Amino acid sequence: MSGFGYNVLGFGSFPSRDPGPYDMEILVVAGGAGGGGWTGGGGGAGGYRTSTEEEVDPSNQLVITIGAGGAGGAGSSASSSVHSGASGGNSSITGSIITNITNAGGGGGGGYYNPQPSAAGKNGGSGGGGGYKPIPVNLGSAAGAGTSGQGHGGGVASTTTYNCGGGGGSGATGEAGNTAASGGEGGIGTANSITGSEVYYAGGGSGIIESARGGDVSQGNPAPAGGGGKGGVLVTDYGPGGAGSANTGGGGGGSRNATNASGGGTGAAGGSGVVILSFPTA
Repeated sequence: MSGFGYNVLGFGSFPSRDPGPYDMEILVVAGGAGGGGWTGGGGGAGGYRTSTEEEVDPSNQLVITIGAGGAGGAGSSASSSVHSGASGGNSSITGSIITNITNAGGGGGGGYYNPQPSAAGKNGGSGGGGGYKPIPVNLGSAAGAGTSGQGHGGGVASTTTYNCGGGGGSGATGEAGNTAASGGEGGIGTANSITGSEVYYAGGGSGIIESARGGDVSQGNPAPAGGGGKGGVLVTDYGPGGAGSANTGGGGGGSRNATNASGGGTGAAGGSGVVILSFPTA
């Protein structure tokens, strides 16, 4: 079906020039989560789902909500700081003429335990990666779970290094910090051609990295396809993660602050979600 894609915000109706009824394709991606701060895991990607609706009547209206990306966790070492990343906002499309869809925002990446109740990643559309937990010893903090049909879980933090878990993506689980190749890369997103060109959506953010077997860590864990941010690096000052890309639902990368107590290790923000409709123009 040839068609034209619409990225629609808020409340709207179909263009009056379209006679309808017609088939319509829908893509819904929730907001990506923020990465953990100070020594953090990657944020989970926003929930991802598609739908095909048949014989849609254009005289009806739809209500559409776009989820915002979550903020990154605090970079301050203060025990009162919330080092875990914030979860992303939900995205939805509802109406009497379609199958309603509400996707969960990504789960925030776990941050440094100091002494937060947990350095674990949060649950969400895709789950956040585990952050560093030195108290009482580094036990490899847990990862957040993904939502069935929307995304995957994050990766757990390493038990032997500062490598933190990657956030889950719509296409794959985030890497664990102990993964031999590097540790802590975010899960890949999912390719979709609703706009006429192949684009990846809902990739997880990568966690911070200290060491890799035979690899160069100076650039950090890479950003996975789907808008997820790259992970920070354990360096002498601080290694910031990369933000999730706007309109993709990508998770933000985890950051590391080793000596700068002013907050330079704040986790990176997640990317906003998107809702796209595609239907014939003639």
